Amino acid sequence: MYNKLMIVETAPVTSNKPNPKNVHEYLLAALANNTKTAYQGDIAHFLQWGGHIPASPECVASYLAMHASHLSIATLSRRMVAIGRAHKLQQYVSPTTSELVKATLQGIRRTNGSAQRQVLPILKQDIQAMVIGLRDIKGLRDKALLLTGFAGAFRRSELVTLKVEDIRFVKEGVIIRLRRSKTDQIGQGRDIAIPYLKKRLCPVKAIKQWLLKSGIKSGYLFRRISRYGDVMNSGLTAQSVALIVKARALAAGLNAAQLSGHSLRAGLVTSAANAGASTWKIRQQTGHKSDAMLQRYIRDSQLFINNPISKIW
Repeated sequence: MYNKLMIVETAPVTSNKPNPKNVHEYLLAALANNTKTAYQGDIAHFLQWGGHIPASPECVASYLAMHASHLSIATLSRRMVAIGRAHKLQQYVSPTTSELVKATLQGIRRTNGSAQRQVLPILKQDIQAMVIGLRDIKGLRDKALLLTGFAGAFRRSELVTLKVEDIRFVKEGVIIRLRRSKTDQIGQGRDIAIPYLKKRLCPVKAIKQWLLKSGIKSGYLFRRISRYGDVMNSGLTAQSVALIVKARALAAGLNAAQLSGHSLRAGLVTSAANAGASTWKIRQQTGHKSDAMLQRYIRDSQLFINNPISKIW
């Protein structure tokens, strides 16, 4: 694990400063689970390459240069954060703050560009095509998962933590208690409402159908299913959600290579904006803190709305 990597792969701390075990644990707890998982992989990659903790600025700069041609600037930047945090946790001076490392990363950014891969949103018609005709046990799970992920604008990391105890059916639909999220690491939680829809593909009805068929009464809402069709006690992983999205998209004839688990969330924002929903109501569903965070989705989805060429041609 992340803390084990630090202990096994680094030299003993020689600083006279106190470093109680509980302080180390609190520092690790400050990271979101997904962030810790990413950092574990980042540190492992650095160590496998031949890096070490503590590392010199020259070592880190060489690592950056070696991987500049096949790793995105976003990935390299995150790995610098992971390496820097690994040093700080062991009370070493981080080489990532050196001018050499910063200049190397800046040079890579200017040479290769900094544009990040942007997945396509799954729109209303897409989600309908993906879930139509799903009737067996795995199909009912995927149908409930996809419709809930879209309607609630959930991140994949949020979907896999949902439990039956977090769901409350009311006459208007269902209220889902999201206990913790990427932007709510202290666990204040918030409620997300999904109403009944008159259409056949209703998220609320899909959840009820899945619970009835699976027999789940408590614990994880979305679970693994064995090759024999048995519903397991263990929940899905975030990676599983991404794979389900891609598999169902491919089966529906969509371009699965341009879709990911995040496409569900992006699809709700895009579809709602195109339908004229107010940004504050969209934020109520997504949990975004400001309109600025929504603008990328809305801007991209409205490129053809009132396009100037349509006015003059």
